[in-house]
Amino acid sequence: MGIISRGFTGRSREPGPELPPGQFLTKDFPVLSAGPTPEIDTADWEFGITTETGAVHNWNWDQLMALPIEEVGTDIHCVTRWSKLDTSWRGVSLDTLFENVETSNDYVMAHSYGGYTTNLPLEDLTDGKAWLAFEFDGEPLEPEHGGPIRLLVPHLYFWKSAKWIRGLVMQADDEPGFWEQNGYHSYGDPWREQRYW
Repeated sequence: MGIISRGFTGRSREPGPELPPGQFLTKDFPVLSAGPTPEIDTADWEFGITTETGAVHNWNWDQLMALPIEEVGTDIHCVTRWSKLDTSWRGVSLDTLFENVETSNDYVMAHSYGGYTTNLPLEDLTDGKAWLAFEFDGEPLEPEHGGPIRLLVPHLYFWKSAKWIRGLVMQADDEPGFWEQNGYHSYGDPWREQRYW
């Protein structure tokens, strides 16, 4: 089902308090995808938040770049057991995007170019927990890593940080997305090893 490419080498188990259980450190940036990598030009990219009333709050690339941009330093943890520490990102906080969005729903479905989806509680996207990230390690985010822009939700397993993000749809219920329908845990907390159902 998935496509695994470069980066799955040099596994060394180095225990430490910063590593969730069952994880190993990597200095690479492994790639796991469920299909071909979409090629999205920033001139064509759009992002929207759709509420339960059908209202859509939209941003194109230039509008997003005009918003406050944050530097994010964080560890990331993949369900396939690798962890990468002290990663450096730049992006726009989801708090900024939700400022004028009125919703009473508690869940969202993230939608990506290419058809990928993943479900998240709204509370895991707000209060400084999530960003739309467009730079990694001082460089524009490469397409294989979700560029031009991806969701970044670093406190959950990395499949929740949907690549090639194009929108969020508010939901009343926590309905499963792509990987969740295929056996991954609905929430995905690495510290509780919520890998699979």
